[in-house]
Amino acid sequence: MAIVQANKVVKSIDLVVNHISILKGCDLSVNAGESVAILGVSGSGKSTLLGVLAGLDDPSSGEVQLLGQALSPMSEEKRALLRHQIGFIFQNFHLLPHLTALENVMLACEIANIKGASEKATAVLKEVGLGERLNHYPSQLSGGEQQRVAVARAFVTSPTLIFADEPTGSLDENTGAQIIDLLFDLNKKRGTTLIIVTHDSALAKRAQYNYALEHGLLKKMA
Repeated sequence: MAIVQANKVVKSIDLVVNHISILKGCDLSVNAGESVAILGVSGSGKSTLLGVLAGLDDPSSGEVQLLGQALSPMSEEKRALLRHQIGFIFQNFHLLPHLTALENVMLACEIANIKGASEKATAVLKEVGLGERLNHYPSQLSGGEQQRVAVARAFVTSPTLIFADEPTGSLDENTGAQIIDLLFDLNKKRGTTLIIVTHDSALAKRAQYNYALEHGLLKKMA
């Protein structure tokens, strides 16, 4: 059974002066443990597609099944519970500035009602190479270190699925390469399904399967 299944997903926005079609009938099937990269230029609708696949936004038409459950009839409360099995990584890290690295990662455990938050957060921060930076605040960390915290936060709850939105977009080439290595190492080690949207072809090549989002349509690449 597919972890993520999208069928004829359309997303459009009606403005006062015109109608904007972002997604024009996208199909996607991702199985457990797979890594998938969706390539597209800025403004192609990659983040919109990721939001729809993750249940953060509703399609205008079409259907999305996430972890074997159809999203359209699901209440927001049930979607929130489902998202406890999902990790998210964003381009701009989305760390809380008033919390330390350890506290940012612990928060993911607490939201998901997972016991032993401090121990689990400490272990995964050590795993991503930040064992000496547990009590540092985001402002005291480099961009690469902040993204490592974000990766740790995504993986700490042992999610079934990780969505990553331009995870190297705010990093220099060398730091981005380190984050790519880290993401795919954790993907293989933990067997977590990984879906990445990116404009970075080097990042996309690391995934098992590549798709291109062009003119609102999703096409599998050879």
